[in-house]
Amino acid sequence: MGVDKKILVIPGDGIGQEVTAWGQKVLQTIAENYKHNFVFEEGIMGHVAIEATGNPLPDETLEKARKSDAILFGAIGHAKYDNDPTLKVRPEQGLLKIRKELGLYANLRPIKLFDELLEASSIKPEILRGADILFFRELTGDVYFGEKKRSEDRNTASDLMIYHRYEVERIARKAYEAARSRRKKLCSVDKANVLESSRLWREVVQELAKEYSDVETEHMFIDNAAMQLVKDPKRFDVVLTANLFGDILTDEASQIAGSMGMLASASVGDSTGFYEPIHGSAHDIAGKGIANPLASILSAALMLDISFGLKTESLRVIKAVEATLKQGFRTMDIANKHTENHLVMGTDAMGAKVLENLN
Repeated sequence: MGVDKKILVIPGDGIGQEVTAWGQKVLQTIAENYKHNFVFEEGIMGHVAIEATGNPLPDETLEKARKSDAILFGAIGHAKYDNDPTLKVRPEQGLLKIRKELGLYANLRPIKLFDELLEASSIKPEILRGADILFFRELTGDVYFGEKKRSEDRNTASDLMIYHRYEVERIARKAYEAARSRRKKLCSVDKANVLESSRLWREVVQELAKEYSDVETEHMFIDNAAMQLVKDPKRFDVVLTANLFGDILTDEASQIAGSMGMLASASVGDSTGFYEPIHGSAHDIAGKGIANPLASILSAALMLDISFGLKTESLRVIKAVEATLKQGFRTMDIANKHTENHLVMGTDAMGAKVLENLN
């Protein structure tokens, strides 16, 4: 029997507009093929929302989000804000607010390498082959939400790195539960030799480790983890870390998958899930039709699995992406010296190929 779900689509800024269209088309195709009823609404957030309403997260979009079963998001940001850090209203505020308002405290980022993209990474194939990592990045604490100060003379600034015990415990539990269904290995990344917030983090994880004795727990400092990630990525299974460290490590890990254009993510709490590619708005290529839609499509696959429990349908999407890559088709970001020119295609052509393989 099919399921009924309400999905909010927020294309956002830059290439988000282009790639999210294909994530939505994949969801529509799955609904048709498996007799599900997916109802789509659209909302605005980020730079486009500031331009339209003066607010990076309009109340109307937030209200739609609260009434949705899941959200498919594109990207956020604009070059004008990068070039002028004094602007008070910024696109990123919308993303931070929706995470906080919906209680999206856990960011899941799977780093799984398709064998066809071994040559697309700058890391040696023999180091990469077989890498399969699931990151759990805490999403509603840390310096992103701590108190921010600037001295009267504007020459001194501070950001409070703050964590509460419950924040660490709730994401650690999710990470341990995931580790139980994988290779039963969890690496908690912190900076407990320097930071008091990291010492609390490590204490909480050590306590929880006793409840999950079937999972092998390892603690690693962030600087060592960053090095080990490119030296021996296969050593990692589930990686649990704080907001700032997770932001940095998962961008680094994009090189394992060949491109940021391949990485999907899920932000979840206890209700609505939020699904997005980890790449940014990439205004330098926006409107050129060359962005990689695969991360948005794989984000749709995550939605099917995590929020809707449709594992068969989710795997079907992943297999369609894999088949497209096996056929040799590439967008520019994942092409390499071995790729034939006629197989390098733009956003829409690549999305269409995935749909062909989905049917």
